[in-house]
Amino acid sequence: MPGHDAQNETRTRILDAADRLFGHYGYAKTTVADIARDLGMSPANVYRFFASKAEIIQAIGQRVLDDRRQRNWVVVAAEGSAEARLKRFLIENHLINLEEFASNPKYYELVEFAISERWEIIQNYLEGMADAIEKIISDGVASGEFAPQPNLRSTAVCVRQSYASLIHPTLLRQCRDDREIAGPEVLADFIIRALKSA
Repeated sequence: MPGHDAQNETRTRILDAADRLFGHYGYAKTTVADIARDLGMSPANVYRFFASKAEIIQAIGQRVLDDRRQRNWVVVAAEGSAEARLKRFLIENHLINLEEFASNPKYYELVEFAISERWEIIQNYLEGMADAIEKIISDGVASGEFAPQPNLRSTAVCVRQSYASLIHPTLLRQCRDDREIAGPEVLADFIIRALKSA
């Protein structure tokens, strides 16, 4: 129905403008009035679609994480061994974060805020990451690439946490200048060796 399409289009325009402004000025300095001015509409019109600035940033975060989730499951469903897919999964997640934080430092501020507030979308995304890792490990156990695991879910969460220093925004930032740090391939290979010998 046209009315529904027009509403979706307006929501998308608001999110696109907010994303651009947050990226340029930062989350803290951008107001709903700034977003409205950028779009040539009143703040009241923005509030018709989003109750607050926090709701806007959550919607932007959801878009980003939905894209990430889709990319992750492309890797899970790809051809190849479980070992190759797990290594690709881990390294690609590292590279995506590295690229986003390097190309848009303000993005780090948004992610940090979302994590510190323990938004549900972040928790859901982390659980989704574990789902994807669990599926790859399960495939690896079934094919004989990985040793049998007493608890696949626990193993998947351990893998995600073991790789956290290379995908978590705060740890990426804090650890980047460490004199001794395992790179993405080294850490992925270490995790895979552990799965084979469990």
